[in-house]
Amino acid sequence: MKKIVFALTTIAMFVACDQAKNGYTLTGSIDGEVENGTNVYLRTTDTLNQLIDVDTVQVNEGGFEFAGNQEIPQLHYLFVEGIMGNVPVILENGAINVEFQKDSMAFAEIKGTYQNERFMEFLDESRDINESGQSINDDFQKANAARDTAMMESLREEFFELQDRVKTYHLDFVKENPDALISALILDNLLRSKVIEASEAQTLYDAFTPEVKNSKPGKSIDKQLKQQKGTEVGAIAPDFSAPTPDGDLLALEEVKGKVTLIDFWAAWCRPCRYENPNIVAVYNKYKDKGLNIVGVSLDNNKDQWKQAIEQDGLEWHHVSHLKRFQDPVAQLYNVDAIPAAFLLDENGVIVAKNLRGPALEEKVAELLN
Repeated sequence: MKKIVFALTTIAMFVACDQAKNGYTLTGSIDGEVENGTNVYLRTTDTLNQLIDVDTVQVNEGGFEFAGNQEIPQLHYLFVEGIMGNVPVILENGAINVEFQKDSMAFAEIKGTYQNERFMEFLDESRDINESGQSINDDFQKANAARDTAMMESLREEFFELQDRVKTYHLDFVKENPDALISALILDNLLRSKVIEASEAQTLYDAFTPEVKNSKPGKSIDKQLKQQKGTEVGAIAPDFSAPTPDGDLLALEEVKGKVTLIDFWAAWCRPCRYENPNIVAVYNKYKDKGLNIVGVSLDNNKDQWKQAIEQDGLEWHHVSHLKRFQDPVAQLYNVDAIPAAFLLDENGVIVAKNLRGPALEEKVAELLN
């Protein structure tokens, strides 16, 4: 998704500092026929991640302009009345220029300020990776329809390789751009998705500039880091009880094995379903040696949950409150993105998190052999 091109000069920095004194101007140009008087909405998100209106202007001769003051850079979105999609833009003091075609807002070009230049660098490479991911997904669907198991397995490997590529790029970008708001947005997402450990995230966060730390995603990262200490590697896994598909209560303490995998997933979660065949293979290979699994579903439809268990052959313990991310077990383990997984040793100590593909089997084998 990303070919990094760094282009920041000393002059540009001085210009940005000078512009900051005068607030921001966000000037937009739309390629395509848009009637004069069409509304353009500038929106951001509130504390509940719900879109809220910030300002509204009208299109005039294919252009529009917002003006104001934004002391701390923050991600905003441009919506045009009657047009699908939106343009993400980092609102910050300075002169921001946005150009996009009426029918392809996702490919907008944003120029003029430091934060948006870094944002565009990230987006350019991200689009390349997204295309690769879409291609793998399309091929997987075709292979699944044709019941071509060999091709499906090959595509799963490609998917895991792509995940590694994404993770590496994201981490490199954050390390190399500690003064970019997009770095905080990336790290916030990596932490929420449990792609990296809190200790690694803490190191990256500590390198951020005060401005980035004080941003909305910067504050979110700080809050998450403080919350996640109780479910870090080395901590005792919190105990819980939750309903099974039959309506009985199942406690983690009752089903711990020599090694226990707590797997957070859902029937609607495509990456979870991709990973299930690998978990099934590991379970079948090591269940007689002491591997137990507890699947914690973040579904809200019991029939879909049970159907997915049967379809994927998940022959282990399952629980769910059917409350999606409001599930008490998910909240106890600070899970707000799936798939997520916690691997416990015989003493209930968390020894690894979010292992997938071959890495899961390697760790289970290490603990049981």
